This record gives sequence, structure tokens and C-alpha cells, in this order.
Amino acid sequence: MSEKTPLTASSSIGDWLDSEIGGPLVRGLLAASGASADSLAPLRGLPLQQLVALSQGQMPQSVVDDLVLKANDGVMPEAAATGWTEKITPGRFAGKTVIVTGAASGIGRATASRVAREGGRVVAVDVSADRLAEFASSLTDAEVITVAGDITQQESIDAIVAAAGERIDALANVAGINDDFSPLHETTDAMWDRVMGVNVTGAFKLTRAVLPAMMAAGAGSVVNIASEAGLRGSASGNAYTTSKHAVIGLTRSAAFMYGPHGIRVNAVAPGGVATGIPFPPHVSEAGKARLQPFQASIPTLATAEQLAASITFLLSDDGVNLNGVVLPSDGGWSVQ
Repeated sequence: MSEKTPLTASSSIGDWLDSEIGGPLVRGLLAASGASADSLAPLRGLPLQQLVALSQGQMPQSVVDDLVLKANDGVMPEAAATGWTEKITPGRFAGKTVIVTGAASGIGRATASRVAREGGRVVAVDVSADRLAEFASSLTDAEVITVAGDITQQESIDAIVAAAGERIDALANVAGINDDFSPLHETTDAMWDRVMGVNVTGAFKLTRAVLPAMMAAGAGSVVNIASEAGLRGSASGNAYTTSKHAVIGLTRSAAFMYGPHGIRVNAVAPGGVATGIPFPPHVSEAGKARLQPFQASIPTLATAEQLAASITFLLSDDGVNLNGVVLPSDGGWSVQ
């Protein structure tokens, strides 16, 4: 980036690091936290602003604002759009009711938001009632119905279907949790049961519940969120990897069974995501050591909005000829 072009929060991390002015500022910030510029290698294409979300509350917005001010002699420049920009397709989901789980944060929130802004009636599902309320309040011009519940419990499944009503056009099974990187011999019953419950059983229960309405209508679209861990064994721990392979099996079986009913069932397999789901507080040292060299090969991290672009494409009528597809939305990680 030319030094005549001001560095802003929307400038890429790569532009900041390569700048004679911004580079020392970012490296100084990293050094103060015990990190190095190498840790940002997969993030070079993301805007600097994304560091706030990535930090999961550890980096306040004021830190990014301070960097921008220092890089511009105390003046806050107007941020110019750089790199990929989300482009809304007005009316793409008009007249459609779409259920999105995990809708209070991350990929689920970005997906629910995009569907709502493209005219859909969204049934937003999450375990956090407070975060759901905040999400709904951010979309005052959209139709968003919130359901706080646990998708592993049948009463929550019943509440979701009741909130949707008779017509259910699409379902995005986004809710998911990670494991502790443990290899099989270290995986506890509690870790296995929880990960499989949310990632597989929850998606199974909710999909089973919406299929009758879709079959009656002769149309419908389901998108399940798999993972790079559903395509390989070197991306996460035993429980998470098994769960995401199971999601792909669930997807392919349902696509085959319900295709004749006009229902499409596809999956998106994210790679590294800047607002990814959190890990448990204590991860397996053995698992982490084994996985780390392979995780270091992630070519880039995506934003939640970039994943939402892939998910909503398959959810919408734009994916008309796609059924049983497992779409790696991973920046090319899966071809390595």
C-alpha cells in the first residue's frame, strides 16, 4: 500500500504489516502481548478491524482506533472499502421462512442477518436469549423471530417449529461446538456426548422436524455446517472430527432420500474462520502438538460474512441444481 493512502481499520492486516508506518505499530502491539507477526500470517487478507472479533473480547475497539490515529498523525481518516465486500441481493429470500441455528454470533449471526436483509422471515435460534435479543434489535426493518433453546432437547425443537409456522422454506444448521483437540484415548464421555449432541444430534432432530413441511410443499433447502475436519483427520480432535464426518453422512443420505420431493440438502465445510467457535479452556497437549503443524498450513482465515455468502447461496434458489454437495469454503485449504 502506498504511504499516501491512509491506513484505516478496513485496510488489510497485510497492508499494515508491509507499511513503513503501520508495520512497526502492529509489531509493537504484538510484542507487548508476547506474540509475533508470524502469528498473523493466515490473517493477512483480513481487515485490521477483524482483530477485535478474533480476540473474543480481549482487544477492545479502542486499541484499533489508537493504531489508526497513530498511523495518521492523530487524524482519523475515512475508511475506504478494500478487498471483498458483501453485496446484498434484494428480495432473494422474499416470502421465505428460514430457520438459522447458532444465530446469536459468528457464522450463524452473519447468515441470519444476510437472509433477513435479503427479505427473508428469519427464525433465529440460539442458547443465549440476551444475544438473540441484541441481534434482533440490530435489524429493525427485518422480520426476525427469536427462539432461545437447546437444539439437543425436543422441547426446543418443538418451539422452533411452532415459531416458524406451517411454511418452512429453508434451514441452516449452523450451531456447533468444538472439542478439546483430544485424541481418541484421551476423549472423555462428557466431551464426546456434548460435541456429538450439538453438532450431530441437534442437526438431526431439527432437520427431521422440518422435513414434513418441506415435503408437503414439494420444496425446501437445508444447509448443514460441516468443517474442514469433516474432510480430513488433521484439523481438530477426535470428537469434533467424528461429528463433522457424521454431518456429511447426514447430508448425503438426506439429499438422496428427499431429492425426489424437491428438497435440496447440502453442506458447507468452513476452514479457518476469524470468528470461529471457542475452544474449551483446557485443550489436550498431545492433540495440540500433533495438530499444530497441520493447522499452520491454513492458507487464510475467512470472516463470518464470507461464510454466510457460501451458505446463503446454497440456501437460496441460486443453488437450484445442487443437491448432496459438500462445499469447502476454506480458502483452498482442502486442496493442499
